[in-house]
Amino acid sequence: MPTRSLLAPRAESAPASGVHASFLKVKDAAAYLGISPHTLYVWRHRRQGPPSFRMGPRGRVMYRRTALDAWIHEQERADSRSNPALNPLSASPQRRTNPAA
Repeated sequence: MPTRSLLAPRAESAPASGVHASFLKVKDAAAYLGISPHTLYVWRHRRQGPPSFRMGPRGRVMYRRTALDAWIHEQERADSRSNPALNPLSASPQRRTNPAA
């Protein structure tokens, strides 16, 4: 019996959803980001979150994978834990001024 590498993907184990496609539906984009589809709908309604657009005659909401990756990168840069320049502990202390004087 031939042995098979554990690292080689099986054809039948490929995801049925479009998680590896260039354009992702809401459900697949949510899975890609590790959040719920409802969160993406709320963000879209509030004009927050990653950029999305409508595609096709039915106007299905879609997300471009590259836009999701760019949005994730922006989130990392905006977080003080990931960006030392934004860390308030790395800023030099400021002296308080006496408003009564």
